[in-house]
Amino acid sequence: MNRRPLLSFTVCWVAGSAAGCMFSGRSLLFCLAGLLLLPVVWAVSGGIRWRKAAVLVTALILAALYWEYSEVRNVSLLPEVLGHPVSELNEAYITAAGVIASPVERDGDRVDFVVKLSGISLHQQGEQSAAAGAVGSDPEGERVTVQIKLQEESEIAEAALWQRGDRVVIEGELIQPQIARNFGGFDYRAYLLTQKIHWLLKGTGTASVKVNPQVSWEPSTILRWNDKARSVLGAEMSRLFQEPHAGYMKGLVIGIQKELDPETFRQFSQLGLTHILAISGMHVAVYVGVILVLLRRCRLTRETALTVTLLLVPVYVLLSGAGPSVIRAGIMSMIALLAARLGMLKDGLNILAASALMMLVWNPYLLLSVSFQLSFLVTAGLMVYTPLAAPLFRRLPGWLGSSLSVTIIAQLVSFPLTIYYFNQFSLLSVAANLLLVPFITFLVLPLGTLALLLGRVWNAAALLTAQLAEILNNITFAAVEWVNGFTAGILIWASPSILWICLYYGLLYGLLYALKRQTEAKLVPQFMDDETRPLAELERPEPRGNIRGRAGRNNVLNSAGAANSGRAELTFQAYPQSGLSRWSNSAAILCAIGLSILLYKGYNAEVISDGSGSISYLDIGQGDSILITTPGGAHILVDGGGTVSFSNREEWRIRRSPFEVGAKTLLPLLKQRGIHRLDAVILTHGDQDHAGGLQAVLEGMPVSALLFNGTLADTEPYTKLMATALDAGVRLYPVQQGKMLALDEATRLDFLWPEPRADGHTLPEEVEDQNHESVVFRLEMNGRSFLFTGDMDQAAEETILHSANQSGIKQGSLIDVLKVSHHGSKTATSADWLAFWNPTAAVISAGVNNLYGHPHGTVLERLADMGTSIYRTDQQGEIQLRVDKEGITICYKLTPTPVPH
Repeated sequence: MNRRPLLSFTVCWVAGSAAGCMFSGRSLLFCLAGLLLLPVVWAVSGGIRWRKAAVLVTALILAALYWEYSEVRNVSLLPEVLGHPVSELNEAYITAAGVIASPVERDGDRVDFVVKLSGISLHQQGEQSAAAGAVGSDPEGERVTVQIKLQEESEIAEAALWQRGDRVVIEGELIQPQIARNFGGFDYRAYLLTQKIHWLLKGTGTASVKVNPQVSWEPSTILRWNDKARSVLGAEMSRLFQEPHAGYMKGLVIGIQKELDPETFRQFSQLGLTHILAISGMHVAVYVGVILVLLRRCRLTRETALTVTLLLVPVYVLLSGAGPSVIRAGIMSMIALLAARLGMLKDGLNILAASALMMLVWNPYLLLSVSFQLSFLVTAGLMVYTPLAAPLFRRLPGWLGSSLSVTIIAQLVSFPLTIYYFNQFSLLSVAANLLLVPFITFLVLPLGTLALLLGRVWNAAALLTAQLAEILNNITFAAVEWVNGFTAGILIWASPSILWICLYYGLLYGLLYALKRQTEAKLVPQFMDDETRPLAELERPEPRGNIRGRAGRNNVLNSAGAANSGRAELTFQAYPQSGLSRWSNSAAILCAIGLSILLYKGYNAEVISDGSGSISYLDIGQGDSILITTPGGAHILVDGGGTVSFSNREEWRIRRSPFEVGAKTLLPLLKQRGIHRLDAVILTHGDQDHAGGLQAVLEGMPVSALLFNGTLADTEPYTKLMATALDAGVRLYPVQQGKMLALDEATRLDFLWPEPRADGHTLPEEVEDQNHESVVFRLEMNGRSFLFTGDMDQAAEETILHSANQSGIKQGSLIDVLKVSHHGSKTATSADWLAFWNPTAAVISAGVNNLYGHPHGTVLERLADMGTSIYRTDQQGEIQLRVDKEGITICYKLTPTPVPH
């Protein structure tokens, strides 16, 4: 750090920015005070000069202030411009004028782009729109994300003409982006905030957009040309390659990932191979190397070749999409080329630091980008950790040792961020990267690039090259699928804390450093033949018999330090292991133990050790999904929500990766909480809003048992779900009234519905009315009672009450919390039902502004009349209950303050 002042400055800048991001107010002051002490202590200890300490302190303060300044400026001006509060603007109809400031992308029946506003006005739906020059007030260039839903297939051609730089007037609904409605869930509003976007503008059909193409040259014209060039290159790829190869090669060669097959992406992601699909340092290095070789072949001077390559790097960065990773690689390449051109000393870490500092000054919110973090962290890790690991592979051939060290270090360095953001890691990732990355980099990537270059000049050769690349792609896809078949190698991790990540990197560095010193100590001989021994050792009397030298003659020094005139042959005794070697052994053992404990704690982070359990009523929109964790650590998922899809949709409307609640919401939440296996999934009935999301769960997570109502639903998704369960070896159990399941000493499930079949048959039969057959059960946990009702109707309620009366069970305070049936529909939760159970609290799972009007007013009135506390996912997001022997603590996402109950 002392020899790299720029690196020290950048590290402090990043630390100051991170402090400004994570804290505010008094907390930020305390955090900064702690950070400012570090350079001061460093200077006091003599590690650095006071002048350098002052520079580092300045970097910390300036970075924090710059972040705060950016935050203050990153606010929406629309409430002030339009004179209405945010709550009134949400879902308001407006007319907005502006300039398209991003590529225009279409997926199915939706077109997306960003508009930089120049005017905006409120109006009632159906009013005649104003002309572009007369649209309301000026919002000073605020950016909004526009989503246009196409109504007819013929509109695709019209939308394809829209380009960056076009001036547009749009009529539509102004919508606030959705916030995270579950603990640990994806926050779309926070994500758009890092793009300095605060609103969505949703229009219907191309008729809602009036476009005036760009006619004069502007600075944005360069980006417009770049968008068109990328579109042409993408179209050429589509012509040369068949699907799914076309989408895969677009991502691999030119960085267009929007058309990548979702299943292919999932397979690569599971093995930690997604970095291959994103343009990064590897691609830039190959690009720069090829250009330099070609220019040198053209007999250009070294200086000219470096200059031309330097000027061509930005072209490649733009053509490849200008993502954070390729920008980082591009800046580093340009700095390195410039340094080589000027004959200056180059240092990889200083170049990396300069790139990071430039990008963060340009846009401080890049610090929150996953791509930015992974790109810089892995690059820095390779520079720092690879030299430490290299001696460990000294016995292997040079090429193999180098490949192994780089691959293993890259995996070790990226591991914390991988589990933090994606919550899974494959034990086979190292082997997959070692074999597939060189295969793809040095065979598939060059073939794809060559096919693209030949496409316009030699079509036959281009098609032949593309076919060869497709054969190699098939080998890649088959290998990835085969490796992913070993599901035992895929580990699910909870998102670790920042402290855990810092400890991991510190212990990893200590372990590799100690192993390196230990390896080097073994390679250095204890004494050399012509080595002069310490005087203190020679003053000791030598034992007899040590007069035979092992390697010839040695000069013997007398006590005065002069050489004896005579010659004597000595043999040196074997000396004990040096203190350095002993220190290396001890340090390596301590770091290995610490790292093992850290990994164990991180992997088992979800274990509750205080004897309490939890129940989480997840907000998955219009549907049910409830996660139960028992005091003994068992996990039970009740239903999985589901996105209603229409099989008769026109093909052009179907999106490449449509939103599906199981894959996009439920499964990520389970993984983010570190749930490695579901001990049981209880499917109350076969309706899509309860069963649909379980398909992704069964495909993405081990499940021990599936409990269902013993009937079948005549739908394709339900049939697929049951087939997936059977293929995965999940045990199927039909449940009925009277059955019981004891999960541990503190947890018991008693099933109240459905009734046993009158004919005595046990084979499932097809039932159309699945609501009536919903599984109903009572959960006893730590002395508290909870009732889960699925979508049961009043007929089922009456039958259960009748059975209870026959059994002598009297009404009263029989449960603490009731899950209200059928999202609060008026077809259930009768007054008699509530009077019998007399719940203290009730939870209603319903979607925000759902089309069914759930929950119904009469149900809410009944609950209020009973004095029951009401919690609703449509208003409060996820509702969590922590259950211990002292009672129940309830908290909810949108108002996270715990409420004692």
